[in-house]
Amino acid sequence: MKYYLDITLLPEADITLGFIWQKVYQQIHIALVDNKVGKSESAIAVSFPRYGTEKNSEQAFPLGNQLRLLANAESQLTELNIAKWLNRFEDYVHIKSIKPVPDKVAHASFVRVQVKGEARIEKDMLSKAQRWSEKSGQPLDICLAELEKSKPKANSNAPFIWLESQETKQRDLASSRKFPLFIKKVDVAEQQFGKFNCYGLSVNHSHKEKLASIPQF
Repeated sequence: MKYYLDITLLPEADITLGFIWQKVYQQIHIALVDNKVGKSESAIAVSFPRYGTEKNSEQAFPLGNQLRLLANAESQLTELNIAKWLNRFEDYVHIKSIKPVPDKVAHASFVRVQVKGEARIEKDMLSKAQRWSEKSGQPLDICLAELEKSKPKANSNAPFIWLESQETKQRDLASSRKFPLFIKKVDVAEQQFGKFNCYGLSVNHSHKEKLASIPQF
């Protein structure tokens, strides 16, 4: 990624930073879907320069108050015209001009973390226990008790933003429920190449070395 522009979020006394993140990032997602370069693929990535640095302020939000868009070509950011997508929130954002990425920078990857809710976990546990019971002949309560030892937790320390998936909405107009998009920062030793989804995040992989990185400065 060779070019970037920064968007600073400007909360007010009665409008929280988290609420502004929700509105702004939803528009970013819509813009990336509208400008996607492949199936669920974006040429533009997002970064959170102040991720995890602002925890003590009353207006604090784990993602900080700055969002960065990055692209390999200046024209990609120009054509995106993010000011058009954020014009309804011009009182709550400050969009800076496009600049080249500095020469010597660190790299990081931002990925979506899938976090199951308590109800989904319980449903999956019961389903696994029933299959195990049928195969092994053991009572269902014994299988449930054994699976309880490795039961996943519903909570996550990763920050999240409430969003609505535009691609899901396009496929099924009835599926317009909001969901929490959990975002995790992964430090990498050097630049890594890969694909970005229409949330501007690296397409996730089980291997850290396959993540797409962005300059972090």
